[in-house]
Amino acid sequence: MQILVNVDDARLDVEDRGAGNAIVLLHGFILTRDIWNAQADALSKTHRVVLPDLRGMGRSTASHGPYLMEALAGDIAAALDAVGNVRASYVGHSLGGYVALAFARMYVERVERLALVGARLGEDTPERARFREELADRIEATGSIEPALDAFLPQMLAPAASADLRARVAEIGSHNGPIGAAAMLRGMAMRTSSEDIASDIEVPVLVLAGAHDPFLPPPEAAAEAQAFPKGRLVTCERSGHLPMLEEPEQTNAALAGWLGS
Repeated sequence: MQILVNVDDARLDVEDRGAGNAIVLLHGFILTRDIWNAQADALSKTHRVVLPDLRGMGRSTASHGPYLMEALAGDIAAALDAVGNVRASYVGHSLGGYVALAFARMYVERVERLALVGARLGEDTPERARFREELADRIEATGSIEPALDAFLPQMLAPAASADLRARVAEIGSHNGPIGAAAMLRGMAMRTSSEDIASDIEVPVLVLAGAHDPFLPPPEAAAEAQAFPKGRLVTCERSGHLPMLEEPEQTNAALAGWLGS
């Protein structure tokens, strides 16, 4: 079922599937909720799965930016209110992980479990923040999403990924627009570290990492899992930044184990 949620000057497009305890799947940049199709198919057999396109991404409308992680977390709270769920488990990929962490800071009482997929706890380095700002400038100057796709998509998959999978990721990314992409980049550049709240998050936390992920290298993923009192690391050995697409069955198994914890 599709649900449209009006929040301030944006409209969130949310897919609501299945019944039972709720799980919210949050996609990364520069992607859409379609990266989670295999997981939604599996999880919706036993749970209620809530799949939003984040503000300015995919089917959701864009508004003026920057999109701060706290504002995006507020969007997710509004989406949950719209579907009638107070508490849920959250799975956040990359950008979606930053949003999930901001949500946990703001609404910890609404968090049943937390899973981070390729998402770093720390804030951007000055160099990384400058890269995002300059990329946002190029997107606005050209009025095109292509600079973002060119900058991110080649790094997302493991070297052994098939041409078909690379084409699929590019197709998903193409469903984003320049206004939302630029605003999201600026919001990510401005985000604060979540390292200070990790030890206070007492719910089961899964850190799901790709062994070939340049954005969250294996040593950093291992340290991240140890930062949470109930943290657990699962590494997908053949994956880069997108284990839900590169190794969907292993991703599904990791999420099933996390939900049973």
